[in-house]
Amino acid sequence: MALLERDELSVNELQEVTRMGQSRISTHLGLLLTARLLESRREGRRTFYKLKENADAITREIIQLSIRGAKEEGHYAGDQLNLKRVSAKRQNQAQVYFDQVAGRFDRSYGPGRSWEAFGHLLLRILPSIVVADLGSGEGLLSELLARRCKKVIAVDNSPKMVAYGSAKAKQNGLKNLEFRLGDLQNPPIDSGSVDLAILSQALHHAENPSKTIVALHRIVRAGGEVMILDLLQHRFEKARDLYGDVWLGFQESELHRWLEDAGFRKIEINVVAREEKPPYFQTVLASAQK
Repeated sequence: MALLERDELSVNELQEVTRMGQSRISTHLGLLLTARLLESRREGRRTFYKLKENADAITREIIQLSIRGAKEEGHYAGDQLNLKRVSAKRQNQAQVYFDQVAGRFDRSYGPGRSWEAFGHLLLRILPSIVVADLGSGEGLLSELLARRCKKVIAVDNSPKMVAYGSAKAKQNGLKNLEFRLGDLQNPPIDSGSVDLAILSQALHHAENPSKTIVALHRIVRAGGEVMILDLLQHRFEKARDLYGDVWLGFQESELHRWLEDAGFRKIEINVVAREEKPPYFQTVLASAQK
């Protein structure tokens, strides 16, 4: 009820905000429609729901009580951040189109058509910028970026990884790729010196994720960007032992709040990949501008 206070939403949008199951949401909506607290309309194959208009006094009172009660719930603030993100996504038709294209990509075979090939194509579009790859590991992403970018600074807290990456960069003649030993919370990079800071599957290894995002804001120049690729929050506890994960992924609302608190703007967060086998990890991509 509180999510529908300002605008109508579809079942899919409510699902993206709350992370509840579709059937559960549909059941609740059906009950609220029967109680005449909501009304709906069809648009193509989607149904949109909104609070009952022209409701009588008793119904209006029940609606307001529901909304006030929701604001006392612990997850209200997080849901509102997710709602803000989903509403912005609806306005961004380019993102909607990309989601549709991505969904169709693997349905039918096409000779030579692959995500790998698309990746190489997109790499060649990269401008000549300075990039920081934090939590770089052995530097696979850093190596790819260095082939097109002006300079890439790869930071990792493992001396072995830094030594390996440095040797590999030298072997491949990548003079614009520099490996540095350092911590995610305080990377050894000058303030305002990079155009783009990337955390690729690294934030869930950070001791303090919010402090790490503040560090990203420090090293990025004004107008620069940050991109975070990580796991959506999950319950696969074995990840701590198997992969050394400190955090079991993150909620979109958490990432949005940390980025906003750090001073970033133009925040966009979307789930960009879903694994089809257990434990069904989902990957979320967050981007923002300083």
